[in-house]
Amino acid sequence: MNDHTAVPRTGLPRRTVLAAAAATAAAAGVIDWAAPGSASAATSAATAGATGSSSLRFAEPGRAVRPKFRWWWPDGLVQPDEIRREIDQIADAGFGGAEIAAVHHSVSDTSSLDTARHGWGTAAWVAGVEAALSQAARRGLTVDLTVGPSWPAAVPGITPDSDAAVKELAHGAATLAPGATFSGPVPKPVHEAASGVTAQRLLLVQAARVNTANSTRKETGLDLDSVRDLTSTVSGGSLDWTAPDDGTWVVISYWVRGSGQTPEAGPHTDPPAYVVDHFSAAGTRAVTDFWEKHILTKSVRRLLKVSGGALFEDSIELETDGLQWTPGLPDAFRDHTGRSLLPLLPALVLDNSNQVYAFEAAVTRQIRHDFWETVSTLFNKHHVTALRTWAHSLGLQLRSQPYGLQTDAIASAAVLDIPEGESLGFKNLDDYRCLAGGRDMAGNTVLSCEAGAYAGGAYSTTWQKFLRTMGGAYAAGVNQTVVHGFSYAEFPGVNWPGYAAFTPYKGVAGYGESWGPRHPTWKHVPDVAGYLGRVHQVLQTGRARADVAVFRQTGYTATGIGASWFTATGITLGWSHQFLSGPLLDLPSAVVRKGRLAPDGPAYKALFVEGDFFYGSTVTLALRDARALLRFSRAGLPIVLLGAWDTVVPPGVPDTGESDELRSVVKELLARPLVRTVTDKTLVGDALTALGVRPDVTYASASTLLNAHRVADGVDYYYLCNGKHAETVKPAVGAIDHEVTLHRTTAKAVPYLLDPWTGKAERVARYTEDGDSVTVRVTLQPAETLIVAIGRPGLFGDRNGSRPYAVASEAEEVRFTDAGLTVRATAAGTYRTSLSKGRAVSATLKDIPEPSELTSWKLRVQDWRPGASATRTFVVEHEVTLDALVPWSQIPELADVSGIGRYRTTFTLGRGWTGGHRARLELGSVTDTCRVTVNGHRLDPVDQIHPVVDLGDLLERGTNTIEVEVATPLANRLRISDPAVYGGLTRAAYGLLGPVRLVPYGEARIA
Repeated sequence: MNDHTAVPRTGLPRRTVLAAAAATAAAAGVIDWAAPGSASAATSAATAGATGSSSLRFAEPGRAVRPKFRWWWPDGLVQPDEIRREIDQIADAGFGGAEIAAVHHSVSDTSSLDTARHGWGTAAWVAGVEAALSQAARRGLTVDLTVGPSWPAAVPGITPDSDAAVKELAHGAATLAPGATFSGPVPKPVHEAASGVTAQRLLLVQAARVNTANSTRKETGLDLDSVRDLTSTVSGGSLDWTAPDDGTWVVISYWVRGSGQTPEAGPHTDPPAYVVDHFSAAGTRAVTDFWEKHILTKSVRRLLKVSGGALFEDSIELETDGLQWTPGLPDAFRDHTGRSLLPLLPALVLDNSNQVYAFEAAVTRQIRHDFWETVSTLFNKHHVTALRTWAHSLGLQLRSQPYGLQTDAIASAAVLDIPEGESLGFKNLDDYRCLAGGRDMAGNTVLSCEAGAYAGGAYSTTWQKFLRTMGGAYAAGVNQTVVHGFSYAEFPGVNWPGYAAFTPYKGVAGYGESWGPRHPTWKHVPDVAGYLGRVHQVLQTGRARADVAVFRQTGYTATGIGASWFTATGITLGWSHQFLSGPLLDLPSAVVRKGRLAPDGPAYKALFVEGDFFYGSTVTLALRDARALLRFSRAGLPIVLLGAWDTVVPPGVPDTGESDELRSVVKELLARPLVRTVTDKTLVGDALTALGVRPDVTYASASTLLNAHRVADGVDYYYLCNGKHAETVKPAVGAIDHEVTLHRTTAKAVPYLLDPWTGKAERVARYTEDGDSVTVRVTLQPAETLIVAIGRPGLFGDRNGSRPYAVASEAEEVRFTDAGLTVRATAAGTYRTSLSKGRAVSATLKDIPEPSELTSWKLRVQDWRPGASATRTFVVEHEVTLDALVPWSQIPELADVSGIGRYRTTFTLGRGWTGGHRARLELGSVTDTCRVTVNGHRLDPVDQIHPVVDLGDLLERGTNTIEVEVATPLANRLRISDPAVYGGLTRAAYGLLGPVRLVPYGEARIA
């Protein structure tokens, strides 16, 4: 029999690592809107606005907030001159930096790489890094570097048997009938060791009686009290043991060995790189020692201080047929829980990711919780914190995707300088909200996203699709975009248009894109980069605000699991939420003041707690977390609990008396006046209302509007997007047109509209106010975005502070223009407007021409085709006259064309057109990017999601010319030029599809 009694805990609490991380973050402030090169990183946007320059800084966001590219290199087979050229291309396109990543999934024959000379970490690779850093310094960009080649973190110089290499716990088993004898070699592991693994150590041999009452569909049930240690009876590798005659028994052996995992799509190095142990100091030290010895030349060190950005680690995709392991786990488990791990191992061992054995269900859940909580602590301490400390010594930040295992990613996000999610792997927006909770409770600013990877999307991805994906992600807390991606130009044997990291993939069109000058749309990409930079600028300003913190007992992410009521219902009513896990409750920010949790950060108005989704929605709470909730409630924080909390149990194996103490604390919590318990999730909203909790954003009925709110020195910034919680949700999002009420932090603050496409800031001319709120009308097409700032008059150089504004109007639009308060309408008539100062005015608009559809166009197309080499493009010109707009795929000579099309139409405005007339141009459907020129004047960048542009007074009586330049993806051409890879793609409908409408409007000043 084994002793399962707890002993006093001697190790550090699980939150020690987070507390240290928070202490570091506490010294950091919020990003300002300063120009590139500014030394200040702690001045808020509103402070910048006080100088009268906020509008300028919004229009021209600095490099620090502009999007980055994931820059794929074929290891070190790169030329410094080409590296410098590509840095220039990235800078000229308006991006702020790049992350160098060694990836070549598209290369089936890696013999051309010669990893001894051109592998990751070789002199050739280092020379490329030096070229990138030096050119980035000249251009004001930053360069991020991955921890190792591909992923997970790995370095050459270790073997699978090394102490620093990733480990697994493999198991073997034999079943014995009652009274039967096992005699012979200890059971071998059920899986052979991976290639290169030459050593394995027997950790333990156990016997346990089968208890079918504890069995599940996939797990053999065992009796925990029967588990006995047979290790001392093993001699010379053999075991001689007779089972009792009280039932069927199993003999289980446990073997510690290297998993032999190598980074994705290798080899990348010579000797081969092996994945390091992510749970031990030895594993991280292997990484840092290799860098110190082989990569960090004097030149690289110096350049990192100038143009280095972050050290980056991709998602933690540790793969093994057994259980993730590290030699220090038994001691760490005892330090963490006060118990021995070894008697509990049957409930933990894995066979190809599947559990093998189980004890009684509740105990099994508790054991697994304690195990993975211990692993989380080791991961955050020995890997994340250690890498972050080392990165800081080089002048770098640590950016990482802290998910992929059953570890607390929310807690890891609080340790990281920059947590990162991904648009491909995340199932919905709540996956981002998990990381955002860790970021904001730690007092950090940036949540990054690996953005725009689509299965089979190579050379067919549109920027419109990219923007639709990112629209909702920004509302969930993302404020940095690392675009997936930009491939190095060349590699031996590749086809046009050049080397691509992920295509072909298994012989067909692969993942993501390889953006760059090889794409026709690259000509328009500065417009997209400007838009993204301005969105980032706003969303990195000040501090994020969220209405509710959702407590998650198990802090996983990348699961697609949301929060009851909030995910399905609350979001549609304007509520915003983030997720917290237990370790975050002990951070310095976790205080309550004036009814707000973390008042200097996300300032949550309430805390919501429900059962643990990851353990059958069991109503569970750690005693230390229950005490924190009670402390918060006493300080004035409203709390809503969903479920039968009078039956609460600890998540892990309880100490003596712990369960009773937990119920006592929860009983006291439930009796608090600011605590509500509901058993039906549909009543969560009513409970919040009863507690006096309201969201910062409200509207009269359910809407697909998503929002993100940030505050800086009394200025409220609202990012609004007409999107959905997950891209797979049906039905599709429709257009919205309704009023939205926004909370304002500062009395008498007024709303401004910030256009992230043009960089213009304009005072909103029609709104109502009521105490601490402002109500504006929001009209958005699917995936379209809007940014509203509410601040003092004059914040963006506005000179209309003394003028009245409209509170209601019969006109379609009310705008502040250079002439003053102005109404606009597309039909003649008299329009009455109620002003803020209590009077009503009328304006009459006469002789407004009817809208007209522009159907006749001359189209000149640059047809991009393979050139003399894989990186050269040959252009063929086509000219077509169109009586109606149709996709290129329906025009015989353009059916398989990719490239740039220039549409030109000429029309005449008669004598009825006067200088007072203006017009909008509605482009309808366009694939992909576009720009518009009117009578020789190129207009501001076009909203690529909703391409409607205001022509203002550019039209004149007589002849007028409009040109629309459209750029497409390359897929239609590649279907023909490289059918072996891309022939399976569907021919896409490219071009200006319309309908294109000219919509005249009248305008009159009313105040």
